[in-house]
Amino acid sequence: MPNVQRTGSEVAFRVASEQLAALPGDPDLLACDIDWAGPVELELPDELAVQAACGIMHVHGRAAGRPQRLGVDYAGTLAGVLAAQGVLAASLARARGAGFTSVRTSVSEAALLSVQQYLAVATADDDWQEPWRAGGRPPFTSRDGVRFELEVLHGEGWQRFWAELGTDRSAVAAGWRPFQQRFATASADLPEALHRALRAVDYRTVAAVADATGVSVLPVRDDPAPPVDVPACTFRTMPGIARRTEWRGPAPLDGIVVVESTRRIQGPMVGHLLRMLGAEVIRVEPPGGDLMRGVPPLAGDCSARFRALNDGKHAVELDVKGERGRRELHELVADADAFVHNWAPGKAAQLGLDAGDLVRTSPGLVYAWSSGWEPLSWPETPLGTDYLVQAHSGLAAAVQPADEPSAPSLMTLTDVLGGAVSAMGVLAALLHRQRTGRGMRVDSSLFSASGVLPRPSRRLKWTVLDHPLRTSDGFVVLSGRTDPERLAAVLGTTPEGIAERFQERPSGFWAAELPVADVVATPVCTDLRELAGDRRFAAALDHSTHTFPLAPWEFS
Repeated sequence: MPNVQRTGSEVAFRVASEQLAALPGDPDLLACDIDWAGPVELELPDELAVQAACGIMHVHGRAAGRPQRLGVDYAGTLAGVLAAQGVLAASLARARGAGFTSVRTSVSEAALLSVQQYLAVATADDDWQEPWRAGGRPPFTSRDGVRFELEVLHGEGWQRFWAELGTDRSAVAAGWRPFQQRFATASADLPEALHRALRAVDYRTVAAVADATGVSVLPVRDDPAPPVDVPACTFRTMPGIARRTEWRGPAPLDGIVVVESTRRIQGPMVGHLLRMLGAEVIRVEPPGGDLMRGVPPLAGDCSARFRALNDGKHAVELDVKGERGRRELHELVADADAFVHNWAPGKAAQLGLDAGDLVRTSPGLVYAWSSGWEPLSWPETPLGTDYLVQAHSGLAAAVQPADEPSAPSLMTLTDVLGGAVSAMGVLAALLHRQRTGRGMRVDSSLFSASGVLPRPSRRLKWTVLDHPLRTSDGFVVLSGRTDPERLAAVLGTTPEGIAERFQERPSGFWAAELPVADVVATPVCTDLRELAGDRRFAAALDHSTHTFPLAPWEFS
């Protein structure tokens, strides 16, 4: 087991330790340090401060029109997964001849990684402005009081669903874009007529109409605990003996080749992280290229949102639905160490590109599938997308306080974490292969990744100090151990008057003055463009046609 240093988040330490203990590959005993701020030159003492400073509160709060905290240690959990990745990558490099002895990452770098697509859009060298507004967001509520999430990926299904319910056609048309774009904007200002139409019918009717029109609906659970415990990744050894590769350096994964056929966020995130660790990533796209390349805003000649997860990959256009394209994919995989996809369930087998098919071409291959729901079994599997998974997994209950209704964050929490968990599984399988010569199949999902996030056993009530406090020019959050009685005395007010007192001064005043009372006040980022120009983030971010996080590990 690596020596994971407790210099930062206890949650990050626990996640890294638990995941490394559960994974194959037998990682080396390395020093692994996970601190709060890392290269960010700010005093960031806890999860709340990191969420505030690095943009998570801003993105999560867009749907409400004000910054809001996540009720789980999301940045700390992602940092723990990154730490596990770092240890696995360093162990793999050592098995191939490198001399790494330590790994370092931070909660702040994890937080910046989690908002990288939103950051890319905000800082793209394009005059296009992303349209989004607060309010009107799902979940929906039925006549019998069931709160539920709804998902459909195509406009035809959207129109048919609402038409069956007799909904005003203009509202249906107006609602499609904000609904479709909520994955990109973290907001969804839907017309009230849509909510009203669903409040007029029982959930049983909603479910029947959804089933008839190809729409997925799931109730939002109020229990923060997962309905069932599953491992983050499952592994199965594959036949054949792989060639062992020598380390080239300087990055841990130099010399490793990964082929990916992925879309949206979860899948591309896998290859993105492996590329940041030094792997060569070959991205398979359909003829004409991925349609996401043209989605505004543009950063140079390509979508900023697409570039955030796909820069640095080598793109190859193949039609895997045709015999020639499948043959060319086999040729790519023959020289690769890993193949990653997030196709719909059953598609790989339908195409003849499942693990058993590709391992005959590439003995010892690491084959990774990132899905929505594996290993859950459903009579009819719902669409495996972020907000449905949050609703069913209990995460929607955990991210909100007890005095507010359970609701998924519209920040893509499980997409990002799901990609990170899959990349962790690929690294463990590559390490196992280097030690044994045997390849592995690695299965993970949005649902399995959601279970990595530690949750309270019940929903918690928050005090005024658990929320961002409005100041005269923005918001601040206070370090988590702040005593309300002592703070009130310092401010010359009562505990009930703390929130009002903070509105009298700007955020910078409170950040400068409160440390004398042993209270850290962290200004909340309310515009991601500010991060790009803040010199305190200069060692964590870089800029080309858009601003992007640098690799979140240091190896020595």
